[in-house]
Amino acid sequence: MFAVAWGGNEFTPLLVMYRLYHGFSALEVDLFLFAYVFGIVPGLLLGGPLSDRLGRRPILLPAPPLTVLGSLLLAFGADSAALLVAGRMLCGVALGLGMAVGGSWVKELSSAPWDPDAAPGAGARRAAMCLTAGFGLGAGAAGLLAQWAPWPSALSYIVHITIAAVAMVALLRAVETRTPQPGEEQVSLLDDLRIPSAGHRRFLFVIVPLAPWVFGTAASAYAVLPGLMADSVDYPLAFSAVMCLVGLGAGFLIQSLGRGIDNPRNSRGVVVALSFVIAGMLSAVLATMMLTVPMAIFASIVLGCGYGMALVSGLQEVQRIAGPHDLAGLTAVFYSLTYLGFAMPAIMAAIVETFPVVTYPVMFAVGAVVAAGCLALVLVKWTAHLPDRETLERR
Repeated sequence: MFAVAWGGNEFTPLLVMYRLYHGFSALEVDLFLFAYVFGIVPGLLLGGPLSDRLGRRPILLPAPPLTVLGSLLLAFGADSAALLVAGRMLCGVALGLGMAVGGSWVKELSSAPWDPDAAPGAGARRAAMCLTAGFGLGAGAAGLLAQWAPWPSALSYIVHITIAAVAMVALLRAVETRTPQPGEEQVSLLDDLRIPSAGHRRFLFVIVPLAPWVFGTAASAYAVLPGLMADSVDYPLAFSAVMCLVGLGAGFLIQSLGRGIDNPRNSRGVVVALSFVIAGMLSAVLATMMLTVPMAIFASIVLGCGYGMALVSGLQEVQRIAGPHDLAGLTAVFYSLTYLGFAMPAIMAAIVETFPVVTYPVMFAVGAVVAAGCLALVLVKWTAHLPDRETLERR
């Protein structure tokens, strides 16, 4: 999970490089950023249910080779929109498999019989922290290497290829947790791709309003703000890397505290997450008005906390309502919804180009209002539609 997350986010701090030194517009680089969602979603929605049926390892094994191929295309495609899009999509497929299949695998390895001493919710926290560490360190390393090391458009991808090769070796030795059960081979593939828990009312009224804010906040912190600050700092690539590290570092820290914040009998974790989202949107209003380094970093920290808490609380909610046969499938649906937020940079750039009167501060203010509406809905469903106490304790 760490390796594919590294590959998924190493591109982000380089958006400034592609815009300043390779001739692409702000809208184009934001579309490159979003392109990997077209790989992530199929990887999630197919990989998750298939791994529930066929096992975790066989479905996750293609992820390291795919992310390596994606990085190779990115390393050689700095001036080619087609190669950049293709590379991003391949990295996206690998990340989709890693998130849905790997996240479910980690959850199972964090419970009996593999880890009987693990605390409730440990699987969600471990999965979220693996992803966040990969997102943050991958972006940080890429930005710093591009700013000061040789081969700025290629070296960071070479580093990732090495990491993915090591991950492939580790994957081959991992313990399988899900094996086909008697009678499952008679179920059609189409039936296997159906995810009954996706219609659960808790999912619809608590998880769905939260999900897009996971990467809506993250993308604001490490894609939108660094791009707007590029002309205000001396080392734009390094600053972009710092913004990624600061935002995702804040997210990692709050995820490590998730056990104390979350309450399995109500929506406290989700409410805290959406409160951070609102505060982050308001901080981004000030940051985009002032365009100063301290305010941008502060906004990145608050947005990062929103990302981190939204991811871990969303995963914990998913794992409470998912049945044993659709855990990876429901996890995949959740992650697919989270990546709707990754469209925010491209949408905002397109709006600014089309309607210059609609500025970034205005759009972030609208975001705060929408997040407040989501918070109100979750508060209404504070304890609604939760599984019974015995089921909660078992999961």
